[in-house]
Amino acid sequence: MESPEARLHATVKGMVQGVGFRYWTRGEADRLGLVGSAGNRLDGTVEIVAEGNLDDVEQFLKWLQSGDTPGRVDGVEATIGPPTGEFTRFSVW
Repeated sequence: MESPEARLHATVKGMVQGVGFRYWTRGEADRLGLVGSAGNRLDGTVEIVAEGNLDDVEQFLKWLQSGDTPGRVDGVEATIGPPTGEFTRFSVW
């Protein structure tokens, strides 16, 4: 049985701007079949929204927290809730 759809909203702190982090994030989201977006915020963090299968969303969050990303992740604030269906692909802004 497939898990339900979910939405991740995450803020990633650390050295995550200017190191290709958003593009690696898009690559991982594409690999997992997730849709959403990733963008730089003025405070130096990266904001990520990803929607898809709950198992894949949870795996994506673990990847964000793993240290296997470009740059240096010092922390990830995240919530998982119901999807909105507003995305058709994963984009970088």
